Amino acid sequence: MMNKQSLPIRRNSLTDEVAQRLQEQISLGTYKTGEKLPTEPALMETFGVGRSTIREAVRILANSGVLRVQQGLGTFVEEQAGIAEPLPQRLKRAQFEDLDEVRQLMELKIAQKAALNRTEEDIERMKAALKKRKEYGAANDVAACIDADIEFHLAIAQASNNSILTDLYKTVAMHLKAKFLERFKTTDTFVNTQQLHKNLLNNIVAQDDQKAWQCVQKIIDHNDSRYL
Repeated sequence: MMNKQSLPIRRNSLTDEVAQRLQEQISLGTYKTGEKLPTEPALMETFGVGRSTIREAVRILANSGVLRVQQGLGTFVEEQAGIAEPLPQRLKRAQFEDLDEVRQLMELKIAQKAALNRTEEDIERMKAALKKRKEYGAANDVAACIDADIEFHLAIAQASNNSILTDLYKTVAMHLKAKFLERFKTTDTFVNTQQLHKNLLNNIVAQDDQKAWQCVQKIIDHNDSRYL
């Protein structure tokens, strides 16, 4: 019998929460590929829920390919072709350097796509965010400046007209925000790269995808040389 205890579930969506907790345990290796899950009574005790909730949570994970139910034998963990762990959860425990590298790679492609696909509405959003970035930078308001910087780059992601890129960028940026707040004590870096960001905007407006790429690379190189 497994002794892997969790706190009782108190959220309204008991089934979804139990399914999420089970998936977390599988992703973290608590239950390994091919391993049989504990019995229903054991899972009921672990999560503090009823039999129907456990059965429905298992059904959800079986339908998504995480678990395999074999009549008369039990429920087993399936081999995963990709990560079974929800992406926001995986990003939460990622190293800062790895996560920031992913952000930088996305920004390069996003800038190219934005230069080709931007609309007038996109341009206005980018301009407004960049204006706030400059103002908060001059005022040495670190938190507001970081927010404006994220808003600017997210506006570029939206202009790329690729909803998957936009969602991925937003998720990564939000996870990096807390780390940025820890690392930046002044807005000097933001002030020093304001013109580079302005150049990036100008090239997106001009629909020059190659120069937009080059601008992002210059921003990355500048930040890397200063710590970042």
